[in-house]
Amino acid sequence: MKLPIDLKAVIEAATDIESARNTPVSVSVLIDDSAPGDVAAHVRSAFVGAGAHARVTVGYFVGPAFSPYEGDDMAVIVAGFSEEVGRRAAEIRAAGVPVMVVTSMPRLVADMASAYGNPISEGDLVAPEGVEGCEADGDAARESGDVAGANAQPPETLDAPIPIDAAAAAALDRRMGEWVVAACREKRLALALSFPFVRRPLSLEAVSATSLQNAGIGLVLFIPGADMPLMTLNQAKMLLQIAAAYGEPMSVARVKELAAIVGGAFACRSVARQVAGAVPAIGCAVKAGVGYAGTKAMGLAAVEYFERGGNIAGLAGVVSTATAKATQIAGDVAATPAGARVLSTVKAAVRQGAASVLKKTE
Repeated sequence: MKLPIDLKAVIEAATDIESARNTPVSVSVLIDDSAPGDVAAHVRSAFVGAGAHARVTVGYFVGPAFSPYEGDDMAVIVAGFSEEVGRRAAEIRAAGVPVMVVTSMPRLVADMASAYGNPISEGDLVAPEGVEGCEADGDAARESGDVAGANAQPPETLDAPIPIDAAAAAALDRRMGEWVVAACREKRLALALSFPFVRRPLSLEAVSATSLQNAGIGLVLFIPGADMPLMTLNQAKMLLQIAAAYGEPMSVARVKELAAIVGGAFACRSVARQVAGAVPAIGCAVKAGVGYAGTKAMGLAAVEYFERGGNIAGLAGVVSTATAKATQIAGDVAATPAGARVLSTVKAAVRQGAASVLKKTE
């Protein structure tokens, strides 16, 4: 069976991805001496043991003045109770370097930075999600006037920072990775290869974007047979991105393996054509559902597989099983009257989402 995929395009994508392995990255980490020790230790550990092409510089608020290297790709501030946090972040941003401010006390750090005239963008303030105690820090400080310029009180008067336990550490890694993916788009793969905490967020973004793109293809492409090659090409590129993010070496042989994996899953999508042919009125909805569900299942299965230490050699079975299940479910649901009504209500949302993702990737 001829694979419904442009192998040349996949190899070209793999070549671009492979070049990221030799792309140098530079990161400066600036630690507020009053930052909680567990947060500072966690951030340091996230950036140690970087790849051969990564340079990481660590500095502190005390001592000589700190400034990022001219060639830095990003900077990190580990924030505590210092009034210097906002000013330092502003100086780094002014130098043209994106800066992430990491803390277990987001409300307090944000309020202090604003009070001293250097507010920190909400998008640049990174903390574990769901840590409700962090909000209480800022609320208590505001009520007592603890963060109003010269009236700022010493740390002893403030609520204790939330400890970085295993759950908080995992959440913090995810948030830091998401920030890197959003703020450092040009070098995010190179950063993922150097810093493991970036790999999962980068891979999940690829899964989300590709799933929406394939849903959009299923909705708007009406030329018989033209949608499947485009979907499979997108899926092959997605798997390349995921494999590369987890450090799998790329070669022509490996690219052909990935193409075969995606080509094998192509047979599963015959369900979509059969259902679309049997129920023409909802054909585009069926293909959109299969495009989205099948692609997402394939991508998530690949991410979890690599998270467990897997490699390309065993990826085929994982991907084909996940895609077959998702495709069958999507086809079954779309073929029912209730499913058709549900799918029709999400058409506009899928179109809007796909357009948004495509715009971001231009």
